Amino acid sequence: MPHVAGASVELTGDVLALADEASQEIARFDLEMGDEMAPFSAVLLRSESAASSQIEDLTASACAIAEAEIGDTSRHNAALIVANTNAMRAAIHLSARIDEEAILAMHRALMGTSEPGTAGRWRQQQVWIGGGSLGPHHAVFVPPHHSRVQADIKDLLAFVARDDVPVLAQAAVAHAQFETIHPFLDGNGRTGRALIHSMLRNKGLTRRVTVPVSAGLLVDTEAYFGALGAYRTGYPAEMVARLAEASFAAIANARELIQELRAVRQSWTARVTARRDSAAWRVADLLLRHPVIDSSLVTTELGIAPANVYRYIKPLEDVGVLTEFTLRRRNRTWRATEVLAALDAFAARAGRRTTAAN
Repeated sequence: MPHVAGASVELTGDVLALADEASQEIARFDLEMGDEMAPFSAVLLRSESAASSQIEDLTASACAIAEAEIGDTSRHNAALIVANTNAMRAAIHLSARIDEEAILAMHRALMGTSEPGTAGRWRQQQVWIGGGSLGPHHAVFVPPHHSRVQADIKDLLAFVARDDVPVLAQAAVAHAQFETIHPFLDGNGRTGRALIHSMLRNKGLTRRVTVPVSAGLLVDTEAYFGALGAYRTGYPAEMVARLAEASFAAIANARELIQELRAVRQSWTARVTARRDSAAWRVADLLLRHPVIDSSLVTTELGIAPANVYRYIKPLEDVGVLTEFTLRRRNRTWRATEVLAALDAFAARAGRRTTAAN
């Protein structure tokens, strides 16, 4: 497999222009968040994680994901999506230094619960994509031998450290190279898409929020997988163009989601009866980040004593902002159904239209 540390990234003028326009749109969207960063950064991070997981055929409703975030592990896919959110969060947190340990930490956050034996470890065996379980003879793609993984990753990281390649093009090539190396037994796609966000933050293209580019890739997975295939035959332009186009689609979808959430929050202001200084409003703001809550979460996030939590939930429950669904005296849990509906609508708009094996 060719190394990329010193490779020239040759792109046509139209692809470079498309990538530049997408970069400007990403930066503009990031700037738009302004003072609203806190609630919407969490929403966008979760949405990106869910879309990235769906590319791997891991789907769950917004409600199931939110319930998994507060400890309900009964739905396998939802738990895996929450783990992907943790990996994305690690990617952003570690973006100041993109090195081997940072990539291993992303993978560890992703796979630590489901595959603890291999989480955060480079693969130690040959793998292949497609074909059958007996051997790689009819595989769609055979990644490099496992003995080459660390050297290939070091080469990739040298490419990531360069400052002479346009950021979006660099992220697209780095992602495709990572998927080609396929350094882990499982979780390569999700970790590789987390790497994109780490690079966008590291290079300063995003500063506040996670642009849900996976929601854009999800729109046409056949084109995405086709771009990865083209990259492996020596044509990186398709991957750069695909990431740029995915960014436009994702930002349009994200803007619609945020507009819907703003309208939901404004409607609560009109419906809820509470003093201006009541902690009920802090609970309302929390629901944009965590649309399923219990008393423990409210206490942890807002510092409200457990004995007082229900006092501030009740005004929201009285007008239907919150709906209890546990119907028990202890360990009660509430859903903000309007927020969950907006998140599900975002996922439906992204909805996978075409598929391909990868």
